[in-house]
Order: sequence, then structure tokens, then C-alpha cells
Amino acid sequence: MLSYLFIALIAGTLPVMDTAPTNASRTARDRARAELTREIKDEARRQLAVGGADGLSLRAVSRALGMVSSALYRYFPSREDLLTALIIDAYDSLGETAASADPGPATPTTRRWWLICTEIRNWALAHRHEYALIYGSPIPGYQAPQATIAPASRVPLLLIGVLQDAWLTGEADLPTDSRPLVPELVEQLDALRALVAAELPAAALVRALVAWTQLFGMISFELFGQLVGSVDPSGYFFDHAVHHIADQLGLRGQNRGRTTTPPDDLDRAEETTEETSRTSD
Repeated sequence: MLSYLFIALIAGTLPVMDTAPTNASRTARDRARAELTREIKDEARRQLAVGGADGLSLRAVSRALGMVSSALYRYFPSREDLLTALIIDAYDSLGETAASADPGPATPTTRRWWLICTEIRNWALAHRHEYALIYGSPIPGYQAPQATIAPASRVPLLLIGVLQDAWLTGEADLPTDSRPLVPELVEQLDALRALVAAELPAAALVRALVAWTQLFGMISFELFGQLVGSVDPSGYFFDHAVHHIADQLGLRGQNRGRTTTPPDDLDRAEETTEETSRTSD
């Protein structure tokens, strides 16, 4: 999915111009269609809660709504189309929730990071079946179309943006234990940096990707019962872990100015440190 993040950069930036004439009858039809579409998706979500994505059936949805199946097909021609609509809605809902929790760069970065991560978890706890739909097991036989890429990219782009803002304002430094990156990984990261985070060094971007996977892995463990009997309820553990991830990212609460060489070349930074140490001796 990350190889297609560039799609998210242009998604929604080009307004669609509707030049068709507007009249009262068309508006009424549009409202009726939108309302019925909402009812179909609401019923599909109820079915997801009972039988999961595998048990979703267009015929069952139409039966529950008192519709003939042929009428429902005019809204969603296939089960895959309905699944795609539900997946996009879930990603958009999560993305909007995360974005609304972001107070912006004026807020200390560690606080900003904690607010976004906490609201992502809150959404997942309140929308367990939608979370499972987008972050659970793959749906047999379903291949997500490109229309899902931009919605799926909203949260990772937001998290990367927080780190990039912190980097540019001096509220983030790479920890000194950064491991060297193998050339193959550097090539992947450079391609991604060019699309979404040109100002971030590769070593910072890889930490952002690790943080993203840690965050959602931790939420998945909680929702799917993997923490029962250990740190359950998991709120205290989550709060600690989010701050720990912020430390791994080198985030600080306020701009104290960078204390290390910008580590585009980690080896050069390490050599500088060693030379300073020898001089001091």
C-alpha cells in the first residue's frame, strides 16, 4: 500500500465540476438514493457484526431491507462493491477521527502524538467490526481496488506528517542507537521520501514506519484478545507504549534545538562523535 501513497497526495485536491443542470426532481432523487445507500450500508455493517466479512451477502441485505435483490444491485452491483464501500467508509471515518484529534504544529509534539494515537485507539474500540474489516484477516476472494488506497493512506500520512513537522522545527532528533540501513531498504525509503516526506532522512522515516506498525499491532492485540490475562484492561499499557514509541522516534515536547548532526549520513555522524571523543581524551 505504501508504494501507492502518492495517490493520496492528489486525492481530493482536484474538485469535480458538475455541469449538469440542477432541478428539484433530480435533487429529490439524489436524496432518496443517498438515504437508501446509507440504509444498505448500515444493514451490511450489522451483518458484519454477526457473521464477519465472510458472511456478508447481498441477498441477505436486500431481504432484511424488504428489497428485491435486483433493486439492490442497482446500488451495489456485487458483494465486492459493497465491501469496497464499507472499507472506504471505515478508513475515512478513522482518518477523520485522527485528523480531528490533531491540534496542529503549535502543540508540543509529544502531546500531539499522544492525542492522535489515543483517538485512533478510541475509534477502534468503538468500531470493532469496522476495524476488523480493514485491519483484520484478509477477506478470501476479495482484492481491494485502487479506490481504497487514498483513504487507507490518511492515518500513516498524518503520523509521518507529525514527525516531519517535528523534524523541521527541531522537536525531533534521531536517537544515537540508530542502526545502519541496508542499501535495499534505503532504496525503498528514498522512493517513499520523494513522495511523502522529502525533508525526513531515511533513518527517521523508517522509524515512523516502525511506529505505525507498532501502533496498529498493539491495537489489534487488544481488540482481538491477545492481551487478556496480561495487561487487561490495556489503557495503562497503551499510554506507556505510546510515549515509548515517541521516545523511539526522538520526539520532544518542545523545541530545544538539535543537538546532533542531521543524520542523512549516519556513519559520518558516528565518525564525528568518535573524533570528538578522542580529542577530549
